[in-house]
Amino acid sequence: METPQLSRLVDMSDPHRVLDEVKTILSMSFSEFDFETLNSVFEDVIRLFRGDYPGYRECTTEYHNLNHTTDTFMAMARLIHGALVAGQNLTRDQAMMGVICALMHDTGFIQTLEDDIGTGAKYIHVDTKRSIVFMENYGNQKRLSKEMLTDFRNILTCTDLGANIAEIPFSSPETELLGKLLGTADLVGQMADRTYLEKLLFLFYEFREGGVMEYRSELHLLKKTRDFYEMTRKRLSRELSGVNKYMRYHFKARWNLDRDLYMESLERQMAYLNFILDNHEKEYRRYLRRDGLVEKLKKEIDGT
Repeated sequence: METPQLSRLVDMSDPHRVLDEVKTILSMSFSEFDFETLNSVFEDVIRLFRGDYPGYRECTTEYHNLNHTTDTFMAMARLIHGALVAGQNLTRDQAMMGVICALMHDTGFIQTLEDDIGTGAKYIHVDTKRSIVFMENYGNQKRLSKEMLTDFRNILTCTDLGANIAEIPFSSPETELLGKLLGTADLVGQMADRTYLEKLLFLFYEFREGGVMEYRSELHLLKKTRDFYEMTRKRLSRELSGVNKYMRYHFKARWNLDRDLYMESLERQMAYLNFILDNHEKEYRRYLRRDGLVEKLKKEIDGT
């Protein structure tokens, strides 16, 4: 029997397939849910990334793009469901807040129409703050309460790797849980993506434009990714309180799989990365072939 893989459960290349699965997951937890609001926010985020939202340009970053947002959105819904299955108490409104935060967490990379210099990668040091500003402006348009906007701000802050989560003034244990779930979803969502290793090549150029100078080359970033993986494991278990354990509850309830497919995918990614670096370091691009991303990189960056 073929071993189930995360990428085969849902077509993650289609945002609306992702939305359909998220709605299925939420329906497993709540007999009623405000899908009209969720649909509206989702479509607004799609429009934002595609350049159809008033006042904003199309997304110009290849790593922090719409696919990364929907990866995080899916991971967040799964974690919320798993937490509920495990006995955590989250209301429908809190679950809604969580998935909306996932959709909004990287809006800070989107440039306004007046901002036509470079790409959104230049905001990599302040993207979380910019995402919070976008969320607050959006929330004011939707007439959300000040208390809810404060919760949104605190939850979104958990995606900032430089934030001290222990110092965030959460309004309740449930909001703190949502923040840690989102911080977890952001990490495992991107690293479990089947094209994660290919996308790291684009991330190098985002880092370079954003002034992150600790990586000398694509290859250097790939090598440092092994350290990032170890840091991620520690962050998941410590600062984020090990809430990634709820993935297993989700997959058991939704797919009858007593496994955490996200961590399995992360481990496969790292095993393949180690294979490349240990055996084919000088020709690493040849071993990153998924979805034609390296060919796209050659055209956009190399000009070949």
